[in-house]
Amino acid sequence: MESLVFYAGNLAIILAIAIAIWPFSIASEDPSYVDSFWPTGFVILALTSAYLSGAGLGQPLVLMSALWGGRLALHLFARWRREGADKRYRDIRARAKSRPNLFILVYVFVMQAILLWLVALPIQAGVRQVAEIDGPVAIAGVALFALGFLFETIGDWQLMRFRADPANAGQIMDRGLWRYTRHPNYFGDACVFWGIWLVSVSGGAGLWTAIGPLFLTFTLVKWSGAALLEKNLKASKPGYEDYIRRTPGFIPWFPKATAER
Repeated sequence: MESLVFYAGNLAIILAIAIAIWPFSIASEDPSYVDSFWPTGFVILALTSAYLSGAGLGQPLVLMSALWGGRLALHLFARWRREGADKRYRDIRARAKSRPNLFILVYVFVMQAILLWLVALPIQAGVRQVAEIDGPVAIAGVALFALGFLFETIGDWQLMRFRADPANAGQIMDRGLWRYTRHPNYFGDACVFWGIWLVSVSGGAGLWTAIGPLFLTFTLVKWSGAALLEKNLKASKPGYEDYIRRTPGFIPWFPKATAER
């Protein structure tokens, strides 16, 4: 019963915050800033989990969540301010036959809060269990988290610099980490959450919390991540099919040799 109250309390908090930030999308007709709410939400759930369970704020999973979530939230918010509305959300809004603002509330803000809570299950469970990094499983988790954090951070930085150069307009980013995987940021994201899960289970959290990273990996590869992005890129960038043929889709590896372009 205590666990049920704990998880329900966290869900109620993250839903309340999602609903509270929704009205800002009405005047601008642009909910794109919700992308930065996604990583921020994991930081919030780590903090509320620490508060509700009586754990300290210096708990390892709180610090890991804050490091990953804080960096990504700032990056996504800056990108939104720099590049403006995201086409994905314009398309979602266009699908609403009536009451588009209510549709955005439910389909974007509320749904994202629920999925965020689901993916964050290892964080919520682990904050209650893990007082320190101890043992080979926890150390492996921290190493995997560090690998993912570096991959995602470097990949985002490389793509930002590429897009900032006017000479690269309309070109395909196939340099740096993007030469070895078409989605270094998504690969990094998956590593981060599998690393968090390993740390969480090392302290006694149930294996069932793998629901979180499993669902996240599925979304990154097959649902709203790489699959959706590549569908749009194949239609808008003529050379993207060749990039797909020579470059691994998710797990980094050496590119295949191709004929000169």
